Amino acid sequence: MAGPAAAGLLVAALSPGAALLATAAASLGATLCVLRLPLLPVHRDVAAGHPAGALLADLREGLAFLRRTRWLLATLLFGSLVLLTTGPLQVLAPFALRDRAGGGPVQHALVLAAFGVGGALSSLVVASRPLPRRYLTTAMALWAVGCLPLAVFGTAERVGPMVAAGLVAGAGIHGGMVVWGTLLQRRVPAALLGRVSSLDFVVSGALALVSVALTGPLSQGVGLSATFLVAGLAPPVLAVLVLLVARLPADERAHPLDRAAPRRHGRSGGRPRSTERGTEGGTERGTLRSGAMVRRPACGAGPGGLRAPGHE
Repeated sequence: MAGPAAAGLLVAALSPGAALLATAAASLGATLCVLRLPLLPVHRDVAAGHPAGALLADLREGLAFLRRTRWLLATLLFGSLVLLTTGPLQVLAPFALRDRAGGGPVQHALVLAAFGVGGALSSLVVASRPLPRRYLTTAMALWAVGCLPLAVFGTAERVGPMVAAGLVAGAGIHGGMVVWGTLLQRRVPAALLGRVSSLDFVVSGALALVSVALTGPLSQGVGLSATFLVAGLAPPVLAVLVLLVARLPADERAHPLDRAAPRRHGRSGGRPRSTERGTEGGTERGTLRSGAMVRRPACGAGPGGLRAPGHE
C-alpha cells in the first residue's frame, strides 16, 4: 500500500525512471526474502503421484469449495469486478489531469501518493480494530466507497479534488482488502486456504489486465468522463445487488466471527501440535505433520496484490 505513495513521491522529486528503478530493486529484495523463508509443516499429507496430477486435483478441490460456499463466491466475483475499475485510474487519470485540470507528471504523482497514503492509513485503522460484526457488508461497502471517487476524475476541473479522490479511493479499496484477507484466514479451512488464495490471485490479476486493455478503446468510444462515471457509480449498485442476491447479511449473522480466538496449546512430550481454525461448520482440527514441508512465512500469510483486491 505504501508503493503508490513512494512511487508518486519519486516521480515528483526525481523522474519516472527513478520510480521504475526503485520498483525493480524492491522486487529483487522481495525475491531474496522469499528464498530465505523457512520450511514449515503443512496441515495435510502430500499426495503421491505426478505433481501435475496433484496440481489438478488441488485445483478441482479449490473450485468445488468455491462453488459451494456462497459468501466466498459472491465476494470474490464482486472484488474481481471492482478490479475492472482500476484500468481507468491507471490509464486515464494522467489524461484527466492534463486535459481537465492542466496538470502534469507532478500532479499525477500526487494522486498516486494520495492513493497509497489513503490505503496505508485505512489498513492500519481497520487492522487495529476488531473485525466488524457485519464483516461481509463492511468489505463490500468499503470496496464500493473506494470506487465512488473515480467519478470525480470525470467531472473535476482542478487538481485538488482529484488528489482527494485518490486518497478516498485508496482508503476504501485497501480497507476492504484487509477485511477480506481476515475472512480468508477465519472462514476458509486451512487445507484449502492456499488454493482459494491462489484462485483469488489468478482471477483478480487477469481481470486487472483486462481492465487496462479495455480502458483505452472504451474511453475512445464513450469518452473519458463517461468511462470514469461508469467506473465510479456502477460498483455501489452492484454491491447492493450482490448483498441481496447472495443473502450475505444473513450469512454473516449466522457465522459471527467476533468471538475470542481459541487458545493454542504448545507441544509437550513430543506430541504433534494441534491447530484449530473457524470454518463454515464450526471448528476444524488438524495436525501439523513433519513429513510434508512447505515454504511459508513463519508469521502467517495474508492476501496480496492490488491488488487492488485481493491475493498467496
